Parts: sequence; structure tokens; C-alpha cells
Amino acid sequence: MLDQIPIVRGLVELANDGGPFVVWIFAAGVLMWGLILDRVWYFFKVLPRQAAAVRGQWEARDDHASWCARQIREAMISRLNGSMTNGLTVLAVLVPMSPLLGLMGTVTGMLEVFDSIALLGNADAQSMASGVSAAMICTMAGLAVSISGLYPVYYFRRRAARETELLAKNLSF
Repeated sequence: MLDQIPIVRGLVELANDGGPFVVWIFAAGVLMWGLILDRVWYFFKVLPRQAAAVRGQWEARDDHASWCARQIREAMISRLNGSMTNGLTVLAVLVPMSPLLGLMGTVTGMLEVFDSIALLGNADAQSMASGVSAAMICTMAGLAVSISGLYPVYYFRRRAARETELLAKNLSF
């Protein structure tokens, strides 16, 4: 039933042609895009409410100048910054990990090609081409996942830094 959906059929063929590393790359891509969508939701829906609540808490305080008030301000900023950067470390690991998984699949596939050449005793171009093609699918999948995650990681890091600066300016002494 699911194999009738073209995208599912394409993913199954890709996994069959590329081997087990393509499945791991696909899982990394699903996790990466789940985290990206989570961060989009956070920055556009949750963060404005949280920042307004923190500003309201700060403005409700009578004391803004004492050492204790400054420490509370720093804790508020730090807590919100921690919420903004939640999951970015995992994203920053998944982006370079995907092409490495692709490379590992490529090397594994090429080793299989060389093993078949050693067993047959000759280098049949047609069998080599199909083996190399299968090995390159891993590289392509790893690069596709990685490239699609480069900009979001950069964007969320910059946005977290900008929002933290903005909050620090808004919580005046």
C-alpha cells in the first residue's frame, strides 16, 4: 500500500541501490529537519511570548541597579539564550556527519566492487559501473542532507545571538 506512493517507492529504491548507509543518512535527515522545524516554530511562535514575559518580569522589579538585580538579569538572559540554542548542537553535528556517512557507504560499495573483480578475475565494465553507481548514491544522499541543513544551522545561530543581544538591550538597568 505504501509502496504505491511515488516518493516512498523512490526512497525504497534509493535504499536498495545505496545500501544500509543510505538508511542512516535518511534517518539523520529526518532528525535534522525535525529539529529545524522545531526551531522555526520556537523562533516564530514561542520566543516572542517568552521574551515579552521576561521583559515583563524585569520591568515589574523595583530594583534594577543592585548586584543581585544584575545577576537576576543575567540569569534571565542566559535562560532564554539556552532555550534559543536548544538542539543547535545536534544540528551542528548532523550536518557534517551526513557526508561522512555517505563517504563510508561509498568506500564500502567500492570495496564490494573490488571484491567482485577479484573473484571474477576480470574487470567487466558493466558490472563495475553498476557497483560504482550504487556506491555514489551514498555520497549523493549524504551531500543532499548536509547541504540542505547548512543554512538553517547558520541562521539559527545568528538569530539566537541577535535575539540575546536585543533582550540584553531591552532589560535596561
